[in-house]
Amino acid sequence: MPPPLPQISDRQSFSRHAGSSLYVDGYRVSPAKAPPEGRVALIAAQPVDASAAQLMAAIDAGREFCIHTGLSPDAGPDGGAFVQCETSGSSGQPKRIRRSHASWIRSFELDRGLWNMAQGDHVAVFGALSHSLALYGAVCALHIGADLSVITAPRPDVRLRQMDAAAPTHLFTTPTQLRQLATARDGVTPISGLLHVLVGGGFLDGAAKEAAQALFPNAAIHGFYGASETSFITFSDAGTPPLSVGRPYPGVTLRIRDGNGNDLPSDEVGEIWVRSPFLFEGYALGNSMETRWQDGFLTVGELGWRDAEGFLYHAGRRNRMFTVSDRNVFPEAMERILLNQPGVAHAAVLPVPDPRRGSVPVCFLSGPSSLLDPGAVLRACRQRLGAELAPRRATLLEDWPTLPSGKTDLAALERLLQGAS
Repeated sequence: MPPPLPQISDRQSFSRHAGSSLYVDGYRVSPAKAPPEGRVALIAAQPVDASAAQLMAAIDAGREFCIHTGLSPDAGPDGGAFVQCETSGSSGQPKRIRRSHASWIRSFELDRGLWNMAQGDHVAVFGALSHSLALYGAVCALHIGADLSVITAPRPDVRLRQMDAAAPTHLFTTPTQLRQLATARDGVTPISGLLHVLVGGGFLDGAAKEAAQALFPNAAIHGFYGASETSFITFSDAGTPPLSVGRPYPGVTLRIRDGNGNDLPSDEVGEIWVRSPFLFEGYALGNSMETRWQDGFLTVGELGWRDAEGFLYHAGRRNRMFTVSDRNVFPEAMERILLNQPGVAHAAVLPVPDPRRGSVPVCFLSGPSSLLDPGAVLRACRQRLGAELAPRRATLLEDWPTLPSGKTDLAALERLLQGAS
């Protein structure tokens, strides 16, 4: 039985618990000077220690704030208790969303019970606070009363050393970040005090889960599916089928609908629509034709299906789908297969034009050269998908392009692909 939804006023704003301490790379940070009255508090993502200090000041003032990476926000009149977050921009220009403090506070109160979060715990996040998952974990810790460590080191071995020193009980991270940590785990003592690993920003594949289990042997590992616009939609645990993103997060109602807005039965692929008290207010910067509302439900243009037991399976984004010989291909599904092959730390699938088939898939891979055999990876894909739909070639990259969020920079890979054509 899911926990009851907390009764939170729509006007409630974040509050920083007096028992919380905030650290950036091991150094304690104190709040900055309070932001000017009557305007959105604009906070630069870098340097992170200054960003964290200004974040605390904005929370203390109950202000609308925006942590940005250089895009010029609309600093209009203060609208109350709101927060602006940047989307990942994995396939194009990042957008900025606007959501109420109350939408996150409702999740914080659920997190207390779901993940046993309480005053005296210690939460860790990676990278700049402009990424919505890291910002969510940071504000959740400060609101609940847990200590917070923001770890900015790009090298995975340094991240692990800082985590060991901080001794967190909860970690908010992405699958890409977990796979990066796995490259540095040889000779590293497992971090036994970590109790919960909360994974968002992408599908929790087998390689990422294995890395987490090896590095954090006493932690329960939970994968989240959602978007910046929706917050959490589903979460997975040890009982979730391997390719599923789990069942609905408490308070979330899911629908799978066809192009005409009609609900589809189990096992039929359609657009994922969600209704919950955690949805965003709208875009503060940019827009998306894929994001639409219908009868209180929201979609961001992602496709999937539910099985008879209610587990959700994510097919992919509509704007990444392409066709091969008039058959729909979802690159995200191929990437999950690739990531489950030996030695593959990162994978991405992109289409290239083909005169006979319309397009064909190719892939980029990264991983330890001693373990990664591109030929064997491609053969495994052909066996699973068939020769026509499997990637035609693999390009190995030593340096994998990522965004500040930790997601793969698909636009950078597209440029590499165009340069090789």
